[in-house]
Amino acid sequence: MTTYMKIVEERISGLSKGVDETVDSWFLMSSPAPVVAVVLVYLAFVLKIGPEYMKNRKPMDLKRIMVFYNAFQVLYSIWMCRTSIQESNVMASILSKKCEINRTREQNLTLYSGAWFYFFSKIIDLLDTTFFVLRKKDNQVSFLHVYHHTITVLFSWGYLKYAPGEQGVIIGILNSGVHIIMYFYYMVAAMGPQYQKYLWWKKYMTSIQLIQFVLILGYMLTVGAKGCNMPKTLTFFFVGNTIIFLYLFGNFYRKTYKKAKSLDGGSRTTGSSLAQSALRAAGGMGCMPQTMNAGKHLLQNGQPGKAYLDLNNNSVKPMKLE
Repeated sequence: MTTYMKIVEERISGLSKGVDETVDSWFLMSSPAPVVAVVLVYLAFVLKIGPEYMKNRKPMDLKRIMVFYNAFQVLYSIWMCRTSIQESNVMASILSKKCEINRTREQNLTLYSGAWFYFFSKIIDLLDTTFFVLRKKDNQVSFLHVYHHTITVLFSWGYLKYAPGEQGVIIGILNSGVHIIMYFYYMVAAMGPQYQKYLWWKKYMTSIQLIQFVLILGYMLTVGAKGCNMPKTLTFFFVGNTIIFLYLFGNFYRKTYKKAKSLDGGSRTTGSSLAQSALRAAGGMGCMPQTMNAGKHLLQNGQPGKAYLDLNNNSVKPMKLE
């Protein structure tokens, strides 16, 4: 028994040692325990504790918090994109014929620092699901959503801890670019129905995410084919995980558009069509109404109006015709 416990302790101790002692000293990077604890708390809250707590309560009004949160996410993503492009020489290395990566100690720390800020952004992203639960948007807490957030936290931590490489820089730039668009949409959506007319491009959100995964997959296959001196295991894992995301998001896209076409076929009302069109997207920060009534939309005084999505109350409501 003593020998067995000693082996376990050695294995755990081994997991605590990453590629760099400096990285090991950073917040949440000392061992797998802190990040695993964060993920377990997240899963427990969004799948069990949160829904039970909100079961007999009204949805929380988080409009101001969501506007601030999404604005912060946009600025954070812009900063990460800008910093990664300015500080990294990854493109020059990849486009070179030999595709050789040579870094100094200072350049290594720059890469590691950027990877940590990217990892921490994935911790912040967990608030997306928390807001769903507190606003009782249970239909948004799907397997795709929870899996995506969970795996990105764990993988970005493991990447920085054990196998940081230039592959992650390109992925970070692409993903942060998508997040700029995505969280800007969520910010405008949370500002109120008067901004609904500016959200016509929501239907392209899932398409943008799919294009991102195709670019990542193409890039990884190119890296593997050229024989770049990057961690091979990391390349294979990126390829496998990207294929999974492509399948899940592609399946979501197919089902969402099939459902949307069915809805459009059942009603020719302009207001309803506008509301139905807003359903065709990647399932954002509570932008999908639970119910939708076809036909005319009337104001309280009986006057006709056009439909808009009430993002705070999760329903379709009429707005005065201009």
